Amino acid sequence: MSVQAEEEHVAANMRAAGAQSAAQSAEADAAIGRALGKQDPDRLRGEYVDQGSFLYLSEFLPPEATQRLIDAANALMPEVNRNFIPGHKAGGSVSRHTIDRLQPYIAELYRSPKLIAWLEKITGDRLQLSPENDPHAYALYYYTRAGDHIGWHYDTSYYDGRRYTVLFGVIDDSSCILDYELHTRDASKTDEPGAVQYPPGALVLFDGDKLRHRVTPSREGEVRVSLTFEYVTNPNMRPWRRFISNMKDAIAYFGFRQVFRKALQSARAGGGKAGGPA
Repeated sequence: MSVQAEEEHVAANMRAAGAQSAAQSAEADAAIGRALGKQDPDRLRGEYVDQGSFLYLSEFLPPEATQRLIDAANALMPEVNRNFIPGHKAGGSVSRHTIDRLQPYIAELYRSPKLIAWLEKITGDRLQLSPENDPHAYALYYYTRAGDHIGWHYDTSYYDGRRYTVLFGVIDDSSCILDYELHTRDASKTDEPGAVQYPPGALVLFDGDKLRHRVTPSREGEVRVSLTFEYVTNPNMRPWRRFISNMKDAIAYFGFRQVFRKALQSARAGGGKAGGPA
């Protein structure tokens, strides 16, 4: 093949990839549009505020989008990184870096302008995407063995601003429960316990620094998969916080090779300033 023919072949592949990405982006945004057509943002904003920055919707994503997520979760099973921290958590994870490579529809759903605009109405904050080197920006979490769980915790933000968590139910053939406690950071209110077993297509939204929560252990033969999206109000992260965040992600979720390889690539691309704006 001549140099010219090779260049034309590469260009054609790039055009095809761009067209596919644009089609997936439009499909994802359209799915969110259908989901939002059933929602009353003013009422939901009130519920969110009353519950101390927490909202649960048992039905959110339309069936076709939910099925896309189920198919993606099943296809990514071989990519799951198992992790175990005695006394705190056991389970499996697939980071945004693997998702980008193998199931980009999830990334397009995360970037949906309609979804972000709706989340801003509910939270009252100006939201931004998490930086490209953050493996938690969007990730799948798998509970596939007896005893898989995560103990009580907050989704602590290491960013200079707030970090919001969106959970989607994907697969739930399990007895696992999301237990939570509202108002734990508000001294003027009494802690309020709650629990949900969110089904495929359901949505949970909360401020990561305000909701204390856990997932109860799974039983033998059960399967549970959830998808998380993380949005921030300020994508800057101080270097020492970035190191702590990377260590936590490597040990508890995605493995050292994936986390630190991506972190180094991002640092080189940004002139050594890992954790800077996306």
